Amino acid sequence: MDLTDAPVRASATKPGTSGWHRARRRLGLLYAAPTAIYVAIFFVIPLLLVVRMSFGNWTLLGGDKGLNFPDNYLALGKNTLFGPAVIFTIEYTIIVTILLIGLGLGLALLVQEGGRWSGFLRTSFLLPGAIGLATASLLFWGFYSPSIGPISPPLEALGLIHDPIQFLETSLRALLSTTFLIVWKYAGFYMLILLVGLQAIPSEVYEAAAIDGASWSQTLRRITLPLLRPSLALALILSITGSLLAFDQFYILTKGAPDNTTVTVVQLIYREAFQRQNLGTAAALSLIVLAVLLVLNAAQFRGLRSAERG
Repeated sequence: MDLTDAPVRASATKPGTSGWHRARRRLGLLYAAPTAIYVAIFFVIPLLLVVRMSFGNWTLLGGDKGLNFPDNYLALGKNTLFGPAVIFTIEYTIIVTILLIGLGLGLALLVQEGGRWSGFLRTSFLLPGAIGLATASLLFWGFYSPSIGPISPPLEALGLIHDPIQFLETSLRALLSTTFLIVWKYAGFYMLILLVGLQAIPSEVYEAAAIDGASWSQTLRRITLPLLRPSLALALILSITGSLLAFDQFYILTKGAPDNTTVTVVQLIYREAFQRQNLGTAAALSLIVLAVLLVLNAAQFRGLRSAERG
């Protein structure tokens, strides 16, 4: 008989072990129950309701009038605002994402080294993020206003312009003006995300690069950006998701003007649901947006994992 196996067999046949594991499993389920209930009530059940709405003739005041699948989805192709809204939302997403990540990285590199003014600069860059988006949009609406805004009157007094500047007069001006608002508000937030990633890079890597005679641009291209890839991926996901779901800033600043050229996809959902009172079509469009976001985020996560393995 091998005496070294005795403790193993004794511990394996110790009475009450299976009951202890069951108790731990029940305790874990008990801890997870509040979150599961919250997700079920505020996500799963509403999502199932939206799916049901998209399959039926569901009006805002009249309720469910029966199934009409796939009419709600086919109606989107006949909506004259659907195509332009998709194109405008994609244009806005591309511009905002490039500016936010580029400026956020620049600010992060600026305040990366702890200096005399680094704390003040970090706080200054982050302060706009403390303002709610609706509040910031109202603030910029007044800022852009040709009648009460602070820009046109001084310039007119100096004789530099003859008429007030119309920041929201054309589609391009409205797009650029709204983009400036978003960059002003969120650049500090993306700076923080990328700053955390920069501080996680070991200083020994930079010291080795300096010994090898690498320039600043070479260090940025071959060391900083590759090691910053997880933070950049997170910033990319947040920026694309937030931009595709843009609503508040355009609703407050332009309301789709001029001539419905600044209508985003989420604004179109709002119009279908609360102006045309067609919840079925709004639900169908909402599910399409959700599917697009899931595909984009899954592709970005997959690309990030492949890059890390490579």
